[in-house]
Parts: sequence; structure tokens; C-alpha cells
Amino acid sequence: MQKILIANRGEIALRVMRSAREMGIKTVAVYSAADRGALHVRYADEAVFIGEAPSNQSYLVIDKIIEACRITGAEAIHPGYGFLSENAAFARKVRDAGLILIGPSPEAMEIMGNKLSAKAAAVQYNIPMVPGTDEAVTDIGEARRRAIEVGFPILIKAAAGGGGKGMRIVETATDFEEQMHLAVSEAAVAFGDGSVFIERYVSSPKHIEIQVLGDMHGNILHLFERDCSVQRRHQKVVEEAPSATLTPGIREAMGKCAVEVARSVNYTGAGTVEFIMDDQLNFYFLEMNTRLQVEHPVTELISGIDLVKEQIKIARGEAIQFKQEDLKINGHAIELRVYAEEPANNFLPDIGTLQTYVTPKGPGIRVDDGFEQGMEIPIYYDPMIAKLVAYGKDRQEAIERMVRAIDEYIITGITTTLAFGKFVMQHEAFKSGKFDTHFVKKYFTPEVLQQDDANEAKIAALLMQQLLSAAKTNVGDQFARPSNWVRNRREV
Repeated sequence: MQKILIANRGEIALRVMRSAREMGIKTVAVYSAADRGALHVRYADEAVFIGEAPSNQSYLVIDKIIEACRITGAEAIHPGYGFLSENAAFARKVRDAGLILIGPSPEAMEIMGNKLSAKAAAVQYNIPMVPGTDEAVTDIGEARRRAIEVGFPILIKAAAGGGGKGMRIVETATDFEEQMHLAVSEAAVAFGDGSVFIERYVSSPKHIEIQVLGDMHGNILHLFERDCSVQRRHQKVVEEAPSATLTPGIREAMGKCAVEVARSVNYTGAGTVEFIMDDQLNFYFLEMNTRLQVEHPVTELISGIDLVKEQIKIARGEAIQFKQEDLKINGHAIELRVYAEEPANNFLPDIGTLQTYVTPKGPGIRVDDGFEQGMEIPIYYDPMIAKLVAYGKDRQEAIERMVRAIDEYIITGITTTLAFGKFVMQHEAFKSGKFDTHFVKKYFTPEVLQQDDANEAKIAALLMQQLLSAAKTNVGDQFARPSNWVRNRREV
């Protein structure tokens, strides 16, 4: 494998390219009209223009991705996360084109891409399941009867999706019919599939996921857990590894279950098995994500394993070179997703120009980003600017370093989740580890950020004055350098 194409953009494209470069592998970027000057385009050895800014005209167009491979001679495709990363039809077209997908088989994607078929595969290995229906429910009367059997409160969930879409909590039988109609309608719009199923609603849940790796030689192992319980709109904002809650016994049991779930579909590559855990530390299988996760850096830091390199090696047919007993947890890592969002306005996306953009540095700090000062945040894609990761010898040191890094991270021109992240780090519920997926609803109000925002604005204004002259010089120097984007641009 001499050259790979990264079918993605931003920080994850750069993340993959850096590991590939260390392995001596050439990389090809693809880009839309909105990303002509993006960092991943400049970093790659070659870059191919694939369409207009909307993702359905560029990053989601399968034929353009495959054609970009053909004209550049790329032998393999790394899909990153999002876009086509869990699209079984894409995986089949890649295979049919004689290319290698750096990821699992389309068959594994298909089974695990639907929550009901995923549960059916996992149940064969006696994996703990939340009580509920084993099949899609469509008849309102029958669904209501089944909900009463399961016991309220219940959760109606879309079979084909995630991210909180097509999901409804129903407290009583009286509300069931209305919420059922809403869930089916939302699922149909979001995923083109209105199938839903019913589960008992787990109160005070923690969201725990296990990183797995599988190769083509039958080896499957896990790289411990991540706690992803701090969420907004059912989507993660803060992740950490290891969990502050799990005992060694529970960790071992969850790891074994995750390996069995992966084995149920002969999984190859990197994947994540997600569980929900109640306040009695009982855990239940939720789903499997058949790709690299956004939060993979925290696992890399505590395990010492480069997951992207392992993905590439596995795709080349190599066997995993370490065993389960070789893996140990070293230290603690916490990730904050830095979004262009307004936490005080229900985390609505914010767009604009990064007038000031200064990243933190120092011991134990990692920033995976795809932006620089002066760039605009496009309205077409996910509003994540960066992943800020802090690593320490223990959880306390990781929290302290994260707070320090947040204070050093200077962004003006848009509103971000940095202040919210500091609020989380300093909250007693988080520091004690006694928090769940309702953290935002229980503890966060817009008022808690107002004073911090005022102080940060003053600091940023002072820093902006100091940086203006240096920034002008740096911009000139930067664009004077040779650029792969200029040398190797192509279009399909």
C-alpha cells in the first residue's frame, strides 16, 4: 500500500495523513469548494477537487471518491468518521472497484448499522440487553401493548439511526401514541427508514464504550473503555479514558462482551462497541460503530497504540502484533470537543471567521484540529473546530491540565464550547465521577458562563493587539512556502 486517499476533511483527514506519512505512505486529499484552502488539502501529497460545498455534491458522492482514486493511483481509502464511513453501499463499491477500504467489510457494516440486526447478532453471544422489543414495531396498538409489558418509562428508538434522531422518552401510556408517531416521522426523514423499536428507559445512565480491533487472522481484542456521558442533544462533548466508575471486574466483563460482539460479525479494523450502564453498574449493549471514533485520541494516549496505523496495517492483511495481556492502562486522558456553538443558546452552531486562533501547548496537551487563524467555519459541515485532549498520570492531573489548556486556548470571532468545557471540569459532579448523561440538564445554565465570557473577552482583546503585527508577518511567510495544494490540484 503505497498511496491512500482520505475520503474526509478537516482534523480527521489531517490525523490520518500524519500517521500515513510516518509509515512512508503517500496521501491524497479530496476537497469541496468550501475547503479549497483547507489545511488537509495543503498537507496531502496530492489533492482532488470533488464538487461544490454541500456534502451531497462532494464528500458523499461515491463515484467522485472512487474516480479520485483512479486518477491519482491511490490503492486504498480511509473514510475517517461521518460522511461515508459507515455506508455499506460505499464499502461494496470500493471493493468492486478493486480498491481497499481501510475499515470493516460491508457485511459487518450492514449488520451493525441497524440497531435491531446488531442486537440479533450480539444476543447469540449472551450479551446483556436492555429489556424491550427484538423487532421493529409499526402497529400502534401492538406497540403500546408491548410498551406496557416492558414497563414505563420507555424509550422509542430509530432502528437505522443515531445522534438522538427518532428517539423519544415516554413516561406514561397516555403519551405513547403521540410520541410513537413523532419518532417514526423523525426517523423516516432523518434516515429514510421509519422503523423503530422499544426499550426500557434506563434512568441515570452512563454511556460507556469499548474500543476494539480485529484483523483478518481471527484476532480480536479491546483497548479498554471510554466514558462519554457528558452530552448535549444526545451527542458527546466530553470523553475520557478510563472511566472513573468501572471496577477492574466490570472492565474485564465489558471488554469480553465487546470482543464477542465484534466476533459475531467477523469484524476487521477499528470499531467501538457502545454500552449503557445504570446506577447499579449493570451494563447493556447499545450498538456498534463500525469506524474510527471522534474520541479515539484518549484511547491512544492511555494505551500507547496508534489506532490509525493499526487500521492501515490490518487493511494490508497484517496480523495484530500484540495480545490482550500486553495491553495496560497508563495514566488518564480527557477530550473536549471544541465546537463553534453557543452553549448559552442551547448549543446552536455559530459561524464566522477565526479572528484569533491560538492553541494551547505544554505537557500532556494534544490538539487535533483543521483550522488556523483567519479561516472561516463553513456552514455546510459539523461545527467542530478541534479536539482538545489532556493527558496526565491520573484523572486529577488530566483535569488540571485540561483547565489550564482551556485557559490558554484563545479563539475570537465565534462562540465556542471552551467555557462550557471548563465548567464541566470544575463541577463537583464531574470531578467526583458521579455524573451521567443528564449532566447538562441537571447542572448547566447559561448564567454560569456569563462572567467567564466577559473575562475571556478582555484577555482576548489584549492578546489580539499583541499578535496583530506578528500575524501579518506569519501569514506572508506561510503563503510564500511551496504548497501541495498549488502543485497537485486536480478535479473530477
